[in-house]
Amino acid sequence: MAHQCIKRIRGRLCNDLERIGAAYELQLASLKKDGTLRKPVTIWVVRVGDDLYVRSYPGHEGAWFRQIQRRHEGRISAGGVTKDVTFVDVSDDEELNNEIDAAFQSKYKRYSSTYFGPMIAPQARATTLKLVPSA
Repeated sequence: MAHQCIKRIRGRLCNDLERIGAAYELQLASLKKDGTLRKPVTIWVVRVGDDLYVRSYPGHEGAWFRQIQRRHEGRISAGGVTKDVTFVDVSDDEELNNEIDAAFQSKYKRYSSTYFGPMIAPQARATTLKLVPSA
């Protein structure tokens, strides 16, 4: 799906949104209690409309997801862009999660369903997070 993005969207430049959304992998570093960054992990990212979303492949048991639950802030890097973000739980929005499922299927269909299948399974859907740029 092509997006027309000609203005700033909630503090981020459209070009950044497009570059991160087009990247197949995203580096995510959560914050420790003392405010320093943990070692980044590589995960998948999708774009739906003008927002970016991530999920935990193993669901609530994923280490990075558990860390995010303690402190909902971190840093992402993808497509040559690095941003500080807040992670917002959107797992209860059924309609949005259906769109996110479709985005994962479309973007990662080149991989076998062995890989993208778990990203649209209930355990992963329960961990859907929206990436909101920090102010």
